[in-house]
Amino acid sequence: MRPTPGEGPEQLLVLREVGSSPARPGRRGRKASPAVSPVPVTVATVIEAAPPADAEAWLEAAGQDFVDAAFAVLQSALHGHRLATADPHAGEVSADAALVVRIGYGSGEEVADGRWTSARELPAPRRSALRERRTAALRPQERLAALLGGRDAALACEELVLRGRLDLDRGRSREAALQAHLALETARVELAAWSSSSAVAERLGELDARREAAAGAANAALQGGLDAGSSAVVENAIELVEAALRARNAVGEW
Repeated sequence: MRPTPGEGPEQLLVLREVGSSPARPGRRGRKASPAVSPVPVTVATVIEAAPPADAEAWLEAAGQDFVDAAFAVLQSALHGHRLATADPHAGEVSADAALVVRIGYGSGEEVADGRWTSARELPAPRRSALRERRTAALRPQERLAALLGGRDAALACEELVLRGRLDLDRGRSREAALQAHLALETARVELAAWSSSSAVAERLGELDARREAAAGAANAALQGGLDAGSSAVVENAIELVEAALRARNAVGEW
């Protein structure tokens, strides 16, 4: 992974697939369970091109910031794969989906093969407090039942703001600006049906107040880049649409 052509690599990314069988031996006095086909597991190893001066001290100090940076490298590669293959179904992964996360150091041959001289395992990633609040407010199980049972319909602004949030979290500011503008404009129209709710009506007013700013950020994205002010506008627009959707779902008319 190079920041620009001609520069030295900053990280090396190694991907390999291994098989992991979930089969378990039978208990005493019972027949063993039939063999289960191995489940493929992808091991992603992100290697820093410049090794630390003191590997042991680095390993002791390395934590979540290093893990976040490593996942950013993996996400960049997956995003590039999606564009290069023109495959709209190629997905992205998050730290929450990791079976195991380890930090370690080793020789070149070791780390290239996913092995270590010394390593430590990090606890399973915990969802942020913001995401916990968002999930609780949306009541996903009730909403899913309503969607599957035909008592509720998916809104276009929901998908648009999810894409905008993903782009924002992945550092794709231009794409996030375009998605935020579309999500905001779509939410204004779709959520008008719930304007009888004071909470939704208040959120719609906030969306109206940010229309011009969101459109300006989207136009700046089309021209090639965003400054700090425009980036803040994009984040605020996405947060406002998310808040409006939470207010709508809190009405619970399903």
